Amino acid sequence: MSVKRLTIPTIHRAGSMRSSTGLALGVALMLGGCDTLSNMNPFDKPEVYKPEVVAEVPADRLYNEGLARMQNGDSEGATKKFGEIDKNAPFSPYAKKGLILSAYTNYQASKWDDAITASKRFIAQNPASPDAAYAQYLMAMSYYNQIPDATRDQERTEKAIAAFDELLQKYPKSEYVTDAKEKILVARDQLAGKEMNVGRFYLEKRNYTGAVNRFRDVITKYQTTRHVEEALMRLTEAYMALGITNEAQTAAAVLGHNFPDSPWYKDAYVLLESGGLAPREDRGSYISRAFQGFSKAVVSLNPF
Repeated sequence: MSVKRLTIPTIHRAGSMRSSTGLALGVALMLGGCDTLSNMNPFDKPEVYKPEVVAEVPADRLYNEGLARMQNGDSEGATKKFGEIDKNAPFSPYAKKGLILSAYTNYQASKWDDAITASKRFIAQNPASPDAAYAQYLMAMSYYNQIPDATRDQERTEKAIAAFDELLQKYPKSEYVTDAKEKILVARDQLAGKEMNVGRFYLEKRNYTGAVNRFRDVITKYQTTRHVEEALMRLTEAYMALGITNEAQTAAAVLGHNFPDSPWYKDAYVLLESGGLAPREDRGSYISRAFQGFSKAVVSLNPF
């Protein structure tokens, strides 16, 4: 037995027709108004998202491109390529190579702080790598190349010494040990030069106690620098001015014993003689104790 579909007739009323017509017109006006406002509002422009697919360059290709640029003297371009390896393939075997070469190319481009950062990262990530000593050397040399003249702040000098010292401690058999030791001598000479500058300033201002403190640091901390002879003479001068003749005589005696041909010793001798004194070493003096077992290894050149 089939089921017939029932047709439900629509009942039309005059009032309902007017109401429906009014409602439709109102909705149309509202929609029309919205469209008009949208056209008037310059900020109501939805952006269409277009996904951009960037082809990933293989790590070995980036590495080789970096090497090519490095060999052509384009340190900045090489650094960029090595940096892309770290971004695109941080766990590839080329990432480690790229990082140490990034430190090197930054160093070559005199971008010292970037070279230091890359070197530190390499050492932190690869402490047992055969290239760790080289990374430490690059870091130390990056500090060293920023050493200013002796009249300025010596923070970079101290950091260079610390980095070279760490190289000597961690990698005592590396090929960079000899150069590191020489660089430490020069850097320490620079620190001594800073102390001498301040000490001379105090002498000129007749702040003899302040001067003594600076020159004392030179003879106790920086004996292997070229400033030690003058420091001993200046101590003679400052102690004479203070009336502490025992220390003045000791400073001159130690100067004469260790540097008999020094022009500074001649000046110290004349100064004592003008006061009716002569060099005489007091073994109990800190000056005498500082030079017990002293051996000369004085820096002859200062590249700064």
